[in-house]
Amino acid sequence: MKRSGGVKILVIVIVLAAIVLGYFYYLGHRDRKQSEEAVVATVVQSVLMRDLDHNYPPTPKEVVKYYSEITECFYNEEYSDEELTQLASKIQHLYDIELVANKTQDQYMLDLRNEIAEMKKNKYTIASYEVSASTDVEYFTQDGYSCARLYCTYYIRQPSSGTRVASLERFVLRQDSEDHWKILGWELVED
Repeated sequence: MKRSGGVKILVIVIVLAAIVLGYFYYLGHRDRKQSEEAVVATVVQSVLMRDLDHNYPPTPKEVVKYYSEITECFYNEEYSDEELTQLASKIQHLYDIELVANKTQDQYMLDLRNEIAEMKKNKYTIASYEVSASTDVEYFTQDGYSCARLYCTYYIRQPSSGTRVASLERFVLRQDSEDHWKILGWELVED
């Protein structure tokens, strides 16, 4: 009799210990899961989080890739007017000073808004893009500057026809005094 009473107490203690440990495990994982869910950011917010002063893209390919991510945000995503201004600032940070100097900030924003409005009016979106392979980047020197030339294909979705149209663009980048690759210009490559 005494023995069965001791076994019952031992079983009760083990069950209570399992319940307490299970409860603490649940609390620990529930808080972690809630904090992970709270950190979910929109595509625009995640693109804006990149700190270009401390984490500038290291190669011409990575610069064009980040430029393309921002461009996708312009045409594919919803954002506030403040976020549009921040996206414009991020993309201009990738531009060479000569390219930025071509327009006033007001004219740049006006042109950008008009271009975005036209794309959204026609319901065009960027379905995807492909940047040249690193081995296909052409490096050269011009006027004493290190430069790079590469290509990016944008696949534009046209909902009216249900097709995707490829648009090939040639980018020229130039290294600045801080060894950052900056976009000097780009042009549409005709077939």
